[in-house]
Amino acid sequence: MVPLKIYQQHSSFSAISEAKPLRFSLHPNFISLPFSSNSPAPKFPFRLKPSFSLLSLSFPTSSNLLRVSKIGVPVCSNEQHAEEKDNGISPELQDLSPNGPVYQKTLQLVECSMFAALTGLVYFLSNSLAIENYFSCFFSLPIVISSMRWGVDAGRKTLVATTILLFVLSGPVKALTYLLKHGIVGFTMGTLWRLETSWNLSIFLCTIVRSLGAVGFVLISSFLIRENILALITINIHASLTFVLTASGVSSIPSMNVIYTLFGILVLLNSGCFMFLLHLLYSVFLTRMGMKSSLRLPRWLERAI
Repeated sequence: MVPLKIYQQHSSFSAISEAKPLRFSLHPNFISLPFSSNSPAPKFPFRLKPSFSLLSLSFPTSSNLLRVSKIGVPVCSNEQHAEEKDNGISPELQDLSPNGPVYQKTLQLVECSMFAALTGLVYFLSNSLAIENYFSCFFSLPIVISSMRWGVDAGRKTLVATTILLFVLSGPVKALTYLLKHGIVGFTMGTLWRLETSWNLSIFLCTIVRSLGAVGFVLISSFLIRENILALITINIHASLTFVLTASGVSSIPSMNVIYTLFGILVLLNSGCFMFLLHLLYSVFLTRMGMKSSLRLPRWLERAI
């Protein structure tokens, strides 16, 4: 038998096992791998560069944080801050106080909207139930109260809001009727009373406005029904006056110019009496509401009240 011989083979594994352990250098530009002394050190075609350095990272310090926190736009001046500190009240609380501007504007808007809603509802129900003639003297009162309490601007807001509400509820005809017969009259009266105008001038101007509104209402009604209502009124007046003159023994017949003049005088007289009674009624109402100091009443009415 041939004896078996075992040959020892030196492979690369033994060379690697005999090699020295890997050591990394602390140089930041490259990594060196030491090999055995027999084999030449390989040359790498590239170098590993660190993407970042721990020393290059900068963290915000407390001074930077404090510096950033101090940056800001001042809301008010130093004088306002000093006044707030003296009073001990913040500007938010001042705005929400009963005497603050925000609270006053909000209260004005709420009162104007409530007056407009009340007037629109009452006017709509009175037209639906055919009782408008019994409440017609109260339709201008909310506008006068708003003008006396908050100024002419508030009266205008109430007038516009009521007209728009009636336009939505009843249509354009009812809205124009309210505007011509009650809305503009109430706004004129409230403006004149707010300016503390005398009663004579106030009644005169309101009478003219009421007369123009009545004529405008007649013209709008004539346009809607396709009939000249103004001509029918003047013709009836002419016929009635001719009949009266003929019955009394007068043979002359009045001309149409005389009839138009007589018609205008009757409209002004009717409007003047209505506005005089409206001034009396509204004066009593505002006096009972505690607004007598803001009214300029005649002496005989002050003594009566």
